[in-house]
Amino acid sequence: MSQTASSFPTKIMRQSSWWKRNQQKLTPMIFLAPGLLFFVVYVIWPIISSLTISLYQWDGLSPKTFIGLENYVMLFDDEYFYVALWNNVKWLVCFMLAVPVGLGLAIFLNQTIFGIRVVKSLFFFPFVISQVVIGLIFTWFYRPDYGVIAPFLSLIGLEGWSILADEDYATYGIIFAGLYPQIAYCMILYLTGLNNINSDQIEAGRMDGAKSFSLFWNIVLPQLRPATFLAIVVTVIGALRSFDMVAIMTQGGPWGSTNVLAYYMFEQALSEYGYRMGYGSAIAAILFTIMMFYIVFFIYRMYQNEKKGL
Repeated sequence: MSQTASSFPTKIMRQSSWWKRNQQKLTPMIFLAPGLLFFVVYVIWPIISSLTISLYQWDGLSPKTFIGLENYVMLFDDEYFYVALWNNVKWLVCFMLAVPVGLGLAIFLNQTIFGIRVVKSLFFFPFVISQVVIGLIFTWFYRPDYGVIAPFLSLIGLEGWSILADEDYATYGIIFAGLYPQIAYCMILYLTGLNNINSDQIEAGRMDGAKSFSLFWNIVLPQLRPATFLAIVVTVIGALRSFDMVAIMTQGGPWGSTNVLAYYMFEQALSEYGYRMGYGSAIAAILFTIMMFYIVFFIYRMYQNEKKGL
């Protein structure tokens, strides 16, 4: 009894000394564990489940039937899939305008003049509004009868024309609405980057004779590289997962001309037109692959720049 009692404090002391020896290694793991758990449960596991479901024919209720890659074979023979994919390319190209426009607005707003805070708040406004609200507002703007742009269309001979009802231009109308909050987001990223610029380098550049554009291009812009990287990655992801604007403004119409991969996935898997979970998961797998390609590419470029000290 006494031997057991005497060994108990010794065991506690051993555990305490083991914790002290490994405290620096274990503390980061303890703090990261909850985040990693949520990441696995809510990100990794759904991705694996979606990839697995894409190999089945399933309506979400009845037993699943394994069909291998048949969903992908049907997908690459589906003309509406190529329409949605091409629209995503349009989104990707046009959405890149948010990066330079956001940079220009950030430079304009990064001034210490009277009333600039009020102006900044007006430019921040799109960032805090829901995408759904923005979609509804622009839908009203585009109305051919009482929309904001209706009088201007009448002046150029386009009275009664609705951009959202035109299958050739509806996608661009939605992209323009999506650019409204995206530009604000890029502007905020660049404003944060401008606040962290090394002023000593700017003064040194001015002493060396650098002015206006050369000062911006050679001194300011290189210091904004982290903000630019983040703005491009977020913009690419936003362009590829463009769902809410399409769902609110056109629901993929007219005649499927504004469909994007995210909305086409929903339409096939969960709407009244589909309940084809396997087919929708196959579309999700293609979209995920495209997004990962861009993300890995940009991360690789950032890593190479860091190695070169750029």
